[in-house]
Amino acid sequence: MSLGFSLFIVGWVVIMVVLMGIGGFFMFRKFLKSMPKEDGNSTIDWEEYYIEQTRHMWSEDQKYFLEELTSPVPELFRSVAQQRIAGEIGRIALKRKLRHMTQDTIIEGYILATPKRDHKFLVKKLNEKEIDIDPYRDYLEI
Repeated sequence: MSLGFSLFIVGWVVIMVVLMGIGGFFMFRKFLKSMPKEDGNSTIDWEEYYIEQTRHMWSEDQKYFLEELTSPVPELFRSVAQQRIAGEIGRIALKRKLRHMTQDTIIEGYILATPKRDHKFLVKKLNEKEIDIDPYRDYLEI
């Protein structure tokens, strides 16, 4: 076997191990979210419940607003992010017994459902849309 071919094989093995590790990491995270909690429902079950219970509260403009807020998320992960955020927004809406979604509820749910490192993207998007961020400063960590 030549040295070049041996390096190619070793490089290919390293690449495959790294890619399988990354894929396994994301699959394990999804597995943990699907595990039932003390109440018998998983995190994913609760997200789907809140979305289903509040589906009638969303207007087309509000759905579009959520899509705009999640636009910085890579397209591959955007649907998962939107489900998680919509679930949190639904939880807040049901807790407050709202009749329809409000922009404040959407923004608050987005803040609570996303990691703190993503809040700078939200602030940038809200500034672009000329929405005052002062009411949300307690939730934001920027």
